[in-house]
Amino acid sequence: MAKVKIEESWKDALSEEFEKEYFKTLSDFVRKEYLSGIVFPPPPLVFNAFELCPFDNLKVVILGQDPYHGKGQAHGLCFSVPENVAVPPSLQNIYKEIADDIGEMPKIKNGNLEHWARQGVLLLNATLTVKARAAGSHQGKGWEEFTDSVIRKISEEKENIIFLLWGRYAQNKEILIDESKHLILKAAHPSPFSAYNGFFGCKHFSKANDYLKKRGENPIKWVE
Repeated sequence: MAKVKIEESWKDALSEEFEKEYFKTLSDFVRKEYLSGIVFPPPPLVFNAFELCPFDNLKVVILGQDPYHGKGQAHGLCFSVPENVAVPPSLQNIYKEIADDIGEMPKIKNGNLEHWARQGVLLLNATLTVKARAAGSHQGKGWEEFTDSVIRKISEEKENIIFLLWGRYAQNKEILIDESKHLILKAAHPSPFSAYNGFFGCKHFSKANDYLKKRGENPIKWVE
């Protein structure tokens, strides 16, 4: 991670962050973890959320917590998995809400959300790497400081971004966002343990598109 491969507009926006001491320490830690064991996602995909959704194209931010820690699942986008990987329960619930909200059912067999990212949806986990089969193993190592700075940068330099904050962890990031400039939508986490406590029925997908359309922007095609 000595030379961070990241999309150019993000590279410019975050250039100062990459020079900070905590990020150098984080880079050393992550590099050693990759060399000494199995870590997800694969190294080229650590910054995939930024690669697929340039800073200049940003419309929506969805916040997750930790990458999937099972083999073949994580590919750098929160809630998303590559094609031909079983759709995780939280994403199944996201798809159910989309179907109820906009009346179209996504392809449940496919959990790849890259098509969202390419339309301007930043699918950002708070922690960008994880040790295999060890959930939360890279928390508290510096990733949160980095991703908090990303949220803060978006809030400061952009306008009219839609933040979808699902669950308490994501909602704790609200303090980083200027609500006078952006739309913040909050709901329960889509996990099977909490989806019935306010995620189902939140209608965030249609609300986000209504906001975009009112501003003369193209809505997100949540369903391929």
